[in-house]
Amino acid sequence: MKKVYFSGLFLSLVISLSSCESMEQKVAKIHNDAFTIDTHVDTPYQLLDKDFDISISHPFANGGTCVDFPRMKEGGLDGIFFAAFTSQRERTDENILAARCKANELIDSTYAACHKHSNLAEVALSVEDGYRIEKEGKRAVFIGLENGFPIGKDILEVERYFNLGVRYITLCHTSNNDICDSSTDKNGAEFNGLSSFGEKVVPEMNDLGILIDVSHISDSSFFDVLKLSKTPVIASHSCARAVCNNPRNLTDEMLKALAKNGGVIQMCILDDYVKAPDTTTIAYRKELELRARYRNAGKMSKEEEEKLWGEWRQMHIDYPKDKPTVADAVDHIDHIVNLVGIEHVGIGTDFDGGGGLKDCADVSQMMNITKELVKRNYSEEDICKIWGGNFMRVFKDVETYAKSKKIAG
Repeated sequence: MKKVYFSGLFLSLVISLSSCESMEQKVAKIHNDAFTIDTHVDTPYQLLDKDFDISISHPFANGGTCVDFPRMKEGGLDGIFFAAFTSQRERTDENILAARCKANELIDSTYAACHKHSNLAEVALSVEDGYRIEKEGKRAVFIGLENGFPIGKDILEVERYFNLGVRYITLCHTSNNDICDSSTDKNGAEFNGLSSFGEKVVPEMNDLGILIDVSHISDSSFFDVLKLSKTPVIASHSCARAVCNNPRNLTDEMLKALAKNGGVIQMCILDDYVKAPDTTTIAYRKELELRARYRNAGKMSKEEEEKLWGEWRQMHIDYPKDKPTVADAVDHIDHIVNLVGIEHVGIGTDFDGGGGLKDCADVSQMMNITKELVKRNYSEEDICKIWGGNFMRVFKDVETYAKSKKIAG
């Protein structure tokens, strides 16, 4: 009797292990078959550090960064948008020029890294480039401009950034600029949406083939953009406000409008956008202190700025946050899909800019998102849409519109 019992137990264990293995295999197959793209990381700032080598792995657990080329391959990530980010400063000619120089430096560093390691990655300028580079077994690196501040009020700057390879522009950041109001400006609205200059920027981006990124902009700015834009827009790294009440996230009304526009929201995995933070922790207070200093980053020297980034990384080592999980993040995907359908959601992590979860701390762990989607019975077709299909569709629509304008012109 005992022998039969133990034989049955052993068989159950074997079946259990086999099913676990088949689950892992299923996840890996779906993930590797999809064209996977992360539409927002702040990794270019790491490239300014002469000691940082993006061609070697820098494990996050050891105090490293979130993104490098080996870990992109390990995590099965085919494409990525490197953000050339500039902080908002007082809108003077001097500060705008300084922001342009910084953006240029970040863009140049991205080209330099891809040129140096051309066997691993290549800068992509189009949808076609992205798919080609992936087929060659390399990482496709696209460029975005986070914050339209460097444009100032010079409309010619928009085309200059396009010619430099920028394929989306996040219209503003944490404060209002000359284009539009921000969702988080401490002084509130300035234009109640787009400025008169911003109303020129939107059609110019349409005509050139630059994706309009509505992450960070105010609700009124968002609706102004949708009224003017002739192409679908993106939110490169945002979440659903109904799931986490943060002004950086999109309301249900905004999500419905985005879907009607044909656009896509790229789910962000920055903890405060995924789940409301515990404000009683030391980690929370330390982060507030650093963020307060960060608001003055525009007035810092290069050395002071690099020191601040170092302190930011060290803070997360000394005071690790109890971060949300992949399951918490996928709750946002569920909400968006249930509200507006599968065609309007993707992934934009904000890695190296604060993004990261308990079980997706860096780019090597991206497959954990796919695993959670499989657990929730998303089909392979749906997962492929989430991981890149939806975004690349919008990107192609933007390219097609720009080509039609050039032919007509």
